Amino acid sequence: MKPRRSILSVPGHLQKMHGKAQGSNADVIMLDLEDSVPIDEKTNARRQVIKSLLDLDWQLKTITVRVNSLDTPFAYRDLLEVAEEAGHIVEAFVLPKVNHPGDVYFADRLLSGIELNMKMYTPPIGLEASIETAEGLRNAAEIVRASERIQSLVFGIADYSASIGARLVSISGHGEKEEDLYPGHRWHFAISSMVMHAKAHGVLAIDAPYGNFKDPEGLRRSTVMASALGCDGKWAIHPSQIDVINEVFTPSADEIALAAKVIEANATAQSQGKGAIAVEGRMVDQATVRLASKLWQQAKYLKLV
Repeated sequence: MKPRRSILSVPGHLQKMHGKAQGSNADVIMLDLEDSVPIDEKTNARRQVIKSLLDLDWQLKTITVRVNSLDTPFAYRDLLEVAEEAGHIVEAFVLPKVNHPGDVYFADRLLSGIELNMKMYTPPIGLEASIETAEGLRNAAEIVRASERIQSLVFGIADYSASIGARLVSISGHGEKEEDLYPGHRWHFAISSMVMHAKAHGVLAIDAPYGNFKDPEGLRRSTVMASALGCDGKWAIHPSQIDVINEVFTPSADEIALAAKVIEANATAQSQGKGAIAVEGRMVDQATVRLASKLWQQAKYLKLV
């Protein structure tokens, strides 16, 4: 799977932003039909997203579409119309506020029917499940294995905060000023739990956006923490956030050099029939070899090696 370091969320009804997003450095462009679109613009946004998908050249980008929540009258039309008319361009649909594996079952079956009808057999359209409530986090193990279409779990910080009755410390509710309230990482358990379920089933874990796009240092702290907890990428709500997010989630030269040493040492040990691997005087196990191999593949894709 291509790296998903940065995912730029773009309002579906604002055509002028679509072309700008296409030319950005974001790994993923997520055309949004949910929170960023007013109720009276939902139908127009859906039509505009389809038009932009068909009219613009997205070959250099991974494209996802966030549909409305499945408990609204808009979601089934979002899936049906976008998948039928532009499903060949969409990498995955993002399902917001997934509380139960039944949400995934529904989207999976609907997309299967659309693919059969449109003769779109490979690759199947993916799904990304947003974990945004206490119920969703509790059911994450069942949600992530509900369909082979699942490509990632995504943490939704604002709605999760509301679902557990957490204190509001910022205007956006998206991660800034946390240190004013809690002496540590307030969302450590929730994000770590989501990451665990994602990685146990071989899918990506994506962190929530950082709300204050005029605070690059706060964004960096938030992104570094997400990376440290095992997230593979982070949503961005403004193009100015993309470079910081990409930088944090891009392997450094030192990391790449160390990965090369681990991979080379492992290859040498295997050729000699040895089970133990030593790098720079330290024993290295196969888990570290897998981490090194994953980092090396990402570096190759990003043309860093």
